[in-house]
Amino acid sequence: MTRLSMVAGMALIAAPLSAQDHSGHAMPDKPPVDAQAKPAMDHCAMGHLPPEKCPPKDTVPADEDKGRHPEGHIPREQGSKDHSSMNHGAMDRGAMDHGASGASADKTAPGAAPEIAVPERAFDGPRHAADAIWGAEAMEPSRSTLARENGGMQTGMVMIERLEARIAADGGEDGYVWDAQAFYGGDINRFVIKTEGEGEFGGELESAEIQALYSRAIGPFFDLQAGVRFDPVPDTRGHLVVGVQGLAPYMFHVDGALFLSDRGDLTARIEGEYDQLITQRLILQPRMEVELSAQDIPEIGIGAGITKIEPGVRLRYEVKREFAPYIGIEYEAALGRTADLARANGQKADGIKVIAGLRAWF
Repeated sequence: MTRLSMVAGMALIAAPLSAQDHSGHAMPDKPPVDAQAKPAMDHCAMGHLPPEKCPPKDTVPADEDKGRHPEGHIPREQGSKDHSSMNHGAMDRGAMDHGASGASADKTAPGAAPEIAVPERAFDGPRHAADAIWGAEAMEPSRSTLARENGGMQTGMVMIERLEARIAADGGEDGYVWDAQAFYGGDINRFVIKTEGEGEFGGELESAEIQALYSRAIGPFFDLQAGVRFDPVPDTRGHLVVGVQGLAPYMFHVDGALFLSDRGDLTARIEGEYDQLITQRLILQPRMEVELSAQDIPEIGIGAGITKIEPGVRLRYEVKREFAPYIGIEYEAALGRTADLARANGQKADGIKVIAGLRAWF
């Protein structure tokens, strides 16, 4: 009886298991096709690749033709989107980011969007988006402040380029030199004052000048300057001035000007310097100054041609950016007719000077 009960129990347990349908668990030979899979992006049709890297337009690769409708569209059962209703002509393909697709866009390809292309939708909407929320009247003061603080501010500075003592290394006269300028204005228009001169310790002032100039920016790095110059010594006279000042390629500071005196004399001066950073505070500055004249001016000891050159080098240490003492050496030489006039007056035509000075601004 016990054995009969055990056999009956086992039969009851085995009956439900045998009734289960496992046909659904059979693994197919190939994975099912993803009904939501999207076709690969066609970079050739978008103009991102050169023509030689794309197949002829009248042929379709075999792997792309599989599963397609005879008309070339994906059957509706393989995609959930109705592409027939989409306006692909209005799509801004130049603004699409294809960098994530693994292929970089060739901007030189025919039909490719240029680097400076701006999508049309960038001009949609109001000119000032904040006006739509706060109103144009409330935002106008903020825009005026923004314009003033980014190019419209009026600022000023006084720069002492050179305030130095010159000790003659070859037995000549010891002397001093000053060279300074100040400006007030904005980024575009400025009023500039320049002054420079030199003399001998214990002697008379040899030369001095002061310039009052209007400065106008003519590019990102150069200003056009025009105005007047007055020389109180050695021979009182006035000049009209026109010149340029700015930063030349490779970070050369350049200052050049033409001077037409009230007596019809035409002269010119070109200055150039370069700051070579040895450290953030220790700076080596080569400097060159050249003066020229279109005619002889014997009353002030100037001859026609290149009248003077002053190449030199200065090593300064910026205790602060605004305060930098320096030492250096400079060679000064009169040339041509100017040298002849200097010798005729009993003066040396050239000499080497050891320099100690200060550069400061505020």
